[in-house]
Amino acid sequence: MRRPGVRIPLPPVHFHMPALPATDHLRTWVEINLGALVRNLAFVRKRIGPGVGILAVVKANAYGHGVANVVKALAHDTEVFGVANITEAAEVGAAGTGRAVMLLSPCLPAERETAVRCGYIVTVSTAAEVLCYLRHGSLSVNFKIDTGMGRAGCGPEMALEELRLILEMDGVSLHSISTHLPSADEDDIFTCEQLHAFETLLADWRRLLCGTKFHVLNSAGILTFPSHSLDLVRPGLILYGVSPLPEYSTEIEPVLTWKSRVILLRDLPTGASVSYGRSFIAKNPIRTALVAVGYADGFPRQVSGRGACVLVRGVRCPLLGRVTMDQIVVDVSRVPDAALGDEATLIGSDGSAKIDISELAHQADTIPWEILTGIGRRVEHFQT
Repeated sequence: MRRPGVRIPLPPVHFHMPALPATDHLRTWVEINLGALVRNLAFVRKRIGPGVGILAVVKANAYGHGVANVVKALAHDTEVFGVANITEAAEVGAAGTGRAVMLLSPCLPAERETAVRCGYIVTVSTAAEVLCYLRHGSLSVNFKIDTGMGRAGCGPEMALEELRLILEMDGVSLHSISTHLPSADEDDIFTCEQLHAFETLLADWRRLLCGTKFHVLNSAGILTFPSHSLDLVRPGLILYGVSPLPEYSTEIEPVLTWKSRVILLRDLPTGASVSYGRSFIAKNPIRTALVAVGYADGFPRQVSGRGACVLVRGVRCPLLGRVTMDQIVVDVSRVPDAALGDEATLIGSDGSAKIDISELAHQADTIPWEILTGIGRRVEHFQT
């Protein structure tokens, strides 16, 4: 079994995501800027300083960015990759970076054998869980403590006893002990209480646990409490250029741009209705463009009637009526030279105009994580 955390020299990096071709034939696609990804990793490194390991979170296909190429781009300064399940772990392993992989979520009973056989670091909340894994062989664990997330983890009052039981087991390597911050971007007082509770526990444990790593900071925590970086940090969203705190948005670069194309132009008279439910009625004659993207591609239906726009030739063009499965209708009256096949930017920049993912998420009454991970299988990915 590979020893988690041991760095293996990397082979030459070869990216398999295709470079952006002539896009005339593409209805909707995303462009992934791997250079921006690497620069965002450098921002994390600068934020936490030297000597702290990075556990890069690449679950959900690297937040919709394409996991194989993302892990190759990040591996030079990543100690561990974090994923949600064994399928994602296998995808990271197939990329051949040689880095350890941590399962951040509990395994199903049927997944435990695979997790042990493949040498993944498994996250556990109790000693009883560890015993179940040990039926399949020796393993490395991340022991999670619940200091306020209320999801996975052992309560602090039971943590010492559970840890004692785990340490008495043969065949168990305690890779790390962690907790999770649910509101580092919203509630400084509660987050400080969490950090104090966790660090009070580890102050006594460090003397007993030589070589065990401690980690707590997610993206929001890295931005707000970098002095609590401990041994590892777990950046996710900020690697992809999206800040959970607006004041840091200019310090990182969006990695993903999402585009579609105009597939039909029409002139509609006053009184014409648009899309299902006739929720939009034209008050004046307008020129419309049909754009080849819909909620089946992950463009959120919830933005209907909430001021969403796309960019056509650098102009913000309002969405008209409801988002449908395969298409949206936008007002291009302010784009007299709009033409069939024009690019329509859904997330990203066109000239000086910009639509960032936080804007779209706000209009959909959701979060950027959901938009990124919801981009559908019909949307092709290209490296720029």
